Amino acid sequence: MNPLRRSPRAADDQKLSRGALIGMVIGSMIGSGIFTAPSAFGRTGGGFAALIVWFVAGAGLLALALVFRTLSNRKPELDTGVYAYAREGFGRYMGFNSAFGYWIGCCLADVVCLMHIQATLGKFIPAFGNGSTPAALVGASVMLWLFHLLVMHDMRKAAVINAITTILKVIPILVFIALAIAGFRSDVFKANFWSGGAGDAVPLAGEIRAMMLMAVFMFVGMEGANVFSRYARKRSDIGAATLVGSIGVFCLLVLVTMLSYGVLPRSDLAALSAPALGSVLQSIVGPWGWGFISIGLLISILGNYLAWSLLATEVLYAAARDGAMPGFLERMNSKGVPIASLWLTNLTIQFLLIVSRHAEHAFYLALQMTSSMMLVPYLLVAAYGVKLAFTGETYVAGMQRQRVGDGMRSAVAAVFAVAMLYTGGLKFLLLSSILYLAGTVLYIRACHENHSRGLAGADWLVFLAMIFCAAVAIYALTTGALLL
Repeated sequence: MNPLRRSPRAADDQKLSRGALIGMVIGSMIGSGIFTAPSAFGRTGGGFAALIVWFVAGAGLLALALVFRTLSNRKPELDTGVYAYAREGFGRYMGFNSAFGYWIGCCLADVVCLMHIQATLGKFIPAFGNGSTPAALVGASVMLWLFHLLVMHDMRKAAVINAITTILKVIPILVFIALAIAGFRSDVFKANFWSGGAGDAVPLAGEIRAMMLMAVFMFVGMEGANVFSRYARKRSDIGAATLVGSIGVFCLLVLVTMLSYGVLPRSDLAALSAPALGSVLQSIVGPWGWGFISIGLLISILGNYLAWSLLATEVLYAAARDGAMPGFLERMNSKGVPIASLWLTNLTIQFLLIVSRHAEHAFYLALQMTSSMMLVPYLLVAAYGVKLAFTGETYVAGMQRQRVGDGMRSAVAAVFAVAMLYTGGLKFLLLSSILYLAGTVLYIRACHENHSRGLAGADWLVFLAMIFCAAVAIYALTTGALLL
C-alpha cells in the first residue's frame, strides 16, 4: 500500500496549542445534549440504570479515546485521523467511506444545532416556534452563512473562538454542579435510584438501552483534536487533548445527570421543558437559574455548531488531498482555508435545513442519523488499532506487553462501536447505506481524475453490501415497513 500523502502542515502562525485542541474536543462534544440530560435520563429511567449506562459507555469512551491517542503517537505522520486511519488500514475506498460518513454526520449535527438554536429562541420570539417555522428557517440560514464568512476569513481564528465559547459554555455547567451539590437531597435521590422493577412500565434493560442511545450522541466529537491534527503545535498534544477533553466531558455528564436525581422527583424531571438543566437549577435558586442556563445553552450550541463546521471542512479537504475525493475540494483561499470544502459543507447543511421543514420528526431523525453515521468511522478507527497491534507494525522488540494492551483496548472500542450501532437501531444503519452509496459517485469521480483504479478486491464486497442494504431500506420505506 502506498503511504498516505501527508497534508501540508499549517504555518507557525496557524498552529494550535494543547489548550486550543482540548477546546476543540470539548467544544465538539458539549452541545445541547448535556443541557437536556436531566429530563432525557429522568424520563427514561432511574439512577441505577443511569449508573450502569455511564459505567459501560464510559468504558467504551475511554477505550476509544485511548485508541485515538495510541494511533496519534504510533502514526504521527497521519493527519485527520478518522479518514487517515481507515485509509491506511483498509484501503482508499474504506478511507473515503469513513471520511464521507463522518462529513455527513458533521452536517447532520450542524442541522441539529441550528434547529435547537431556533427552538430555544422560540421561547423568546414566538415566530420561531419549535424551530421549524419559516422564520426559524430564515434565522438558521442567516446564522449558517454568517459562520461561513467567519471560517472563510481565518480557520485558526475560528478554532480560537471555539475555544473561547468552550470556556463560556462550561462555566454555567460548573455553576449548576456546585449549586446542585448544595441543593442535593438524599431522600429524593433514594426514591429516584431504583427503577425497572415489577411496578415500572419499562424494564431495567429497556431503560439502559434507551439511555445508552443518548449517551452515545453526547460522546460524538471526541476525535476533534485528531481531525485537526495538522494544526497541532506539537504532535504529542493530539493524544493528550483527546484524552483530557473526553474524560473531562464524561465527568461533567455523569455529575449533571446523577445530581439531578437528587434535586427533583423523576416525574418532575420527565416533565421539564428545555433547557432541563435550567429548570432543575430554577428549582434550587429561583427564576434567574433558568435564564442563566438558557444563555449558556445558546452559547454552547453556537460553539458546537462552529466546531462541527470546522471538522466537516477539514475531513473533506484531507480526503481530497489524498485523491479519495474530487480534486476541486483541495482548493484553498488566500487565508489557507479549504474554501471549496467549506462551500460544499454549508450548501449541504442549507439543503438539509430546507428538507427538514417538510419531514416529520426531522429533529429526532437527524439526531439518530448523526450517531449512526459517526459510529462507522469510529469502528474503522478501532479496527485499525486492532490491525496495527496484530501485525506488530511500529512495535519493536520488548514492546510485547504494550502491544497486547493496545490491541485489547482497540478490541474493546470496536466491540463498543458495533454494540452501539446495533443498539441505535439497524434501520438507521440501513438508511445510512443509501447515503454511502450515493457518496460513492464522488469516489468514482476522484479515481477518474487520478487515472487510478476505482473498486478492487474487497472494495467490491463492501460496495455490493451497500447496494443490498440500500435496496432493503428503500423497499422498506416505500412499503411502510420502515417507520421513521
